[in-house]
Amino acid sequence: MKKTIYILLTTALVLLNTISCKTDLDLQPLDQFSEDAVWKDQALVTTFVNNIYLGIPHGFSNMMMASLSDESMYNADFGSSNVTKCLVTASDYSVWDFWSGNRYKGMIWANVYKYIRACNLFLEKIENTPFDNADTKKRLTGEVYFLRAYLYHNLVSVYGGVPIITKAYKLSDDFTPARDTYENCIKFIVDDCDKAAQNLLLANSGADKGRATKGAALALKARVLLHAASDLYNKTPTWAGSYTHPELIGYVGGDRNARWLAAKNAAKAVIDLGAYSIYKGSPAAGDSTAKNYGEMFLVKENVEDIFVRFFLPKTEDSWDGYNPGLFNNPNGYHGWGSNTPLQQLVDAYEMKDGSKFSWLNTTQAKNPYKNRDPRFYATILYEGVQWRKRPSDVTASDPKGVIQVGFWEKWNATSNAVDVVAGLDTRKGPIEDWNGTYSGYYLRKFIDQTIDAQYVKQDFPWRYIRYTEVILNYVEACIGLGQDAEARQYLNMIRKRAGMPDVTESGQALSERYRNERRVELAFEDHRFFDVRRWMIAPTTFDNAKGIEIRYPLNPDKTTSSTPNYKVIDIQDRNWKDRAYFLPIKLEELNKNSNLIQNPLY
Repeated sequence: MKKTIYILLTTALVLLNTISCKTDLDLQPLDQFSEDAVWKDQALVTTFVNNIYLGIPHGFSNMMMASLSDESMYNADFGSSNVTKCLVTASDYSVWDFWSGNRYKGMIWANVYKYIRACNLFLEKIENTPFDNADTKKRLTGEVYFLRAYLYHNLVSVYGGVPIITKAYKLSDDFTPARDTYENCIKFIVDDCDKAAQNLLLANSGADKGRATKGAALALKARVLLHAASDLYNKTPTWAGSYTHPELIGYVGGDRNARWLAAKNAAKAVIDLGAYSIYKGSPAAGDSTAKNYGEMFLVKENVEDIFVRFFLPKTEDSWDGYNPGLFNNPNGYHGWGSNTPLQQLVDAYEMKDGSKFSWLNTTQAKNPYKNRDPRFYATILYEGVQWRKRPSDVTASDPKGVIQVGFWEKWNATSNAVDVVAGLDTRKGPIEDWNGTYSGYYLRKFIDQTIDAQYVKQDFPWRYIRYTEVILNYVEACIGLGQDAEARQYLNMIRKRAGMPDVTESGQALSERYRNERRVELAFEDHRFFDVRRWMIAPTTFDNAKGIEIRYPLNPDKTTSSTPNYKVIDIQDRNWKDRAYFLPIKLEELNKNSNLIQNPLY
């Protein structure tokens, strides 16, 4: 049957080729739709919009954004260290233009503008497109305004001011637009968010789950305005040296309090929708708050979801597409151990009583994983923690499924010497040696431990925006306005879900507690890279990456101690340069457009 179909198709192609040789007919291509056909068909227009969603990169890449910050380290490098050493240049984008790495490539100039052009083309054509249902047409229009806003937000987050283009260029157009000011870009993005909100429903159902909603548009607006009120964009950019175009990298005037107020009001507008709530915000008696936090990312839908990306288990089969379990599981489970948490992040988790963890506290240092913020246990895999059953070829070595990132000193009576036995999940272990952790930790957050990720893909969504981020944005804006009581009230809502005591600080101390809260609550959710820049604390966070060395020493009686020693170690050299507040514009873009101005210090 397949052979017959193949013969028929071949015959058809030969006939078409014969016709094309003998006539002057203007034949349509067989593998694509013409532009005229698209804008006359409701289904094709919907598909066109669906494709624009692909321009918003999700965070489940093999190399996560966390590994370009003080959250994590990518264990195979592939140029990630060029970013963490601030070696990116206008001619070498490193992982930002990696041959795979869709999370990064989805943020850069040329790739984003392709999707912006699609948005502009839709907005030019949609008025004359026939739709059976006017509400569907209105909704799709709102989605495209939202998508264009998100695309520009991604660009502005890494470049500062960029050219605002609102039409689909034709060959006869001028391709040399200048960069717009940072202020104009923020205004444009906010305006698109408002237009989106006016056209979108509060919630979608059925097959439309995962599409933009009014809540998503307003939440994106709140994020954009919060970032715009931050230090990087409001303080005199002395870091930029003699750069003569500060308007491209921040505000050059105006009222910063007004910006904080706009950010606060935007976040409150989302809160006041009443459509979202903190997942298990009031833990029941006997609840595991660690479990509550962890399972929020291991369900298809929950009350925090504002804008998410859904997946199918059998889609995106590329090695960097979507497989968070395989990418991040320990090597002793045949995972790739790609994004391994750093000691800096581990140390950021408070003690259960709300006090800071410190290696100088001898009691804490002897048992550093005891009595920590419950979110630690839902986010990090560490030495000695129970995980899942080992793969069948490893079960004999560890029937219980316990993480082993330590080293055991054992007396060898035959050689009359000490042997050091590496744990199953180390780079020197007996299972695999190319994919083990350097830091002594693995990622637990997002990972479904009920499946063997070697063979089965999980299909839980990536959450671009969730409600707790909106609450955190509201808290930060309140702190910016000096409204500490209001900030504490909302910050403590988040801590209540986590099973942590209320914060009571004010002023700078409250700001520091908030920043740490945001750090641990949103760990690995693509925020830290941008937060350390907009807060201008990046110079202090790009220390050398640190990990833990764990060793079970030999006792005097030549037995192995069951109590390990812990030693914090440097595992990767890192360095900060102020130019890394923004990406450079590529040389090829500058060469094509003489009106573009490069970012500072490149």
